[in-house]
Amino acid sequence: MLQNRVDPFGNIIKTSARGSWMGNRGILHDQHQNLLRSFKLKAWLICKLEFRGRKRQVMAPNRYTELFFIDEATAFAAGHRPCFECRREDYNKFKTYWLKGNPEYGFNEKTSIQKIDDILHSERINRGRSKVTHDENINEIPNGVFVLFNNQPYLIYNGLMYLWSPLGYEKGIVIPRVDKLPVLTPKSAVNAFRAGYVPQMALS
Repeated sequence: MLQNRVDPFGNIIKTSARGSWMGNRGILHDQHQNLLRSFKLKAWLICKLEFRGRKRQVMAPNRYTELFFIDEATAFAAGHRPCFECRREDYNKFKTYWLKGNPEYGFNEKTSIQKIDDILHSERINRGRSKVTHDENINEIPNGVFVLFNNQPYLIYNGLMYLWSPLGYEKGIVIPRVDKLPVLTPKSAVNAFRAGYVPQMALS
């Protein structure tokens, strides 16, 4: 069993569960398929499992480390965003809604995605390599966002919270009566969801 599945905190874990999306953070493993680092690049991507018939040996020597997610919402919570090559349409949608949701940066459609990646990187992990969270008003959290409740990751969807596990989600529970909750999904990605981007969620 390889260590190549990603949880909403961005941790790379071992599990027998299969993923619906593949991810890329650069070459993270050694010749023996052991994980050496949690990332190599600031561009953390969400890719299709299949693209133009390409075949890859998972964790092949000197090739980028294939990571896997249960759904796109989990990938976003971890700090990833759609790939330009294999997910061009979704990439364009995400960039459009990211720009709409984060006008304070003064970016436009000609702004390099590298600048957005820099912001996402600062929002996903701190200098100590710990997960960054931020608080959001509970009534303003859009669908597809992960929150932290009782130190566990929950997906917000249509007024309910769903506890995440590598194998799927538990039955939804009512959102607690609190003003704010810590959010795992990077702040600018939350703003992109609020502006109109809807991530895929494995709730059915």
